[in-house]
Amino acid sequence: MRTGLVFGLALAAASPTGAAWAEVKLSGAFVADATCPATQAIKSGKNPGNISTDAGQSYELLAGNKDAPTHYLIRVPGADPERRWVKVDCGHVSGASTMPTARAPADREKSAAPASGKPEYVLALSWQPAFCETKPGKTECKAQTAAGFDATHFTLHGLWPQPNGNFYCQVAVADKANDNPAHWQDLPPVELEPNTRSELDQVMPGTASDLDRHEWIKHGTCYGKSQQEYFSDALNLTRAVNASPVRDLFTQKIGRDLTSDQIRAAFDSAFGPGAGDRVRVSCLDDHSSGRRLIGELTLGLTGPIGQNSSLSELLLASVPTNNAGCPKGTVDPIEFQ
Repeated sequence: MRTGLVFGLALAAASPTGAAWAEVKLSGAFVADATCPATQAIKSGKNPGNISTDAGQSYELLAGNKDAPTHYLIRVPGADPERRWVKVDCGHVSGASTMPTARAPADREKSAAPASGKPEYVLALSWQPAFCETKPGKTECKAQTAAGFDATHFTLHGLWPQPNGNFYCQVAVADKANDNPAHWQDLPPVELEPNTRSELDQVMPGTASDLDRHEWIKHGTCYGKSQQEYFSDALNLTRAVNASPVRDLFTQKIGRDLTSDQIRAAFDSAFGPGAGDRVRVSCLDDHSSGRRLIGELTLGLTGPIGQNSSLSELLLASVPTNNAGCPKGTVDPIEFQ
């Protein structure tokens, strides 16, 4: 989503890393929640073409590497080869079911049960210092300062109508073709009221790279409201998280590790018991320092979103996510480490 790039997926060949890893065929979709380092082979780290997933993008789900998978095999169109493995905590599966194979054990169905439901929306919030560690050349990342909003607050990545794949509603062919980071400036500008524009430029630093144009073209056009309403709703939801104990937890832990359990507990405290079960944590690998960084939180929401919507009600009305995502990562300080 953010970068328009596809982030690495770990591809394990037909005989991945040993006899214990046999391909378990699956059907359905894999939805990437974050940018994830990846390889052609699970063990070797090989990645021809430096392929990567696009956060928010849906991919055909082909298999798991074992009954309780650590990696999913997906198809990445345009990659060579297209069949790629991705870590399970990079995203979530939608409508997954197993396919019969010669080695189907009795517990196969238990390990790959169909999804029980889906949220109506996903709110994606970034921890901008971590994002910038992996994208130091971005305009907004060059402008980071210790006194900036993005040093101590969650920033808005996007508000994504579900189900995943609900993209580009009534969008002109030319605009869809320009929806990659190199051409976001060629997308139609987003027209907002002055106060909304000012807040969006602060809360979504990526507007410096025309992220707002991309988010509107790909997701906002499927929201069913105007540009003003779409971004106002997204800002209201982001504001609620930044005014909560969740943001306090992150600022207290800057430079230290946080677990997904701690983050989910903070959501429970802020928005009601069970709210944290609707939150998934995504991490990034900072290869220059060897650190695992918390990069993004994705929140599953269900219900009508408007000016006076309660984030607590939207979270609790949604379905719990099957896993918390990244189990532990560092809350990155501002500026490059």
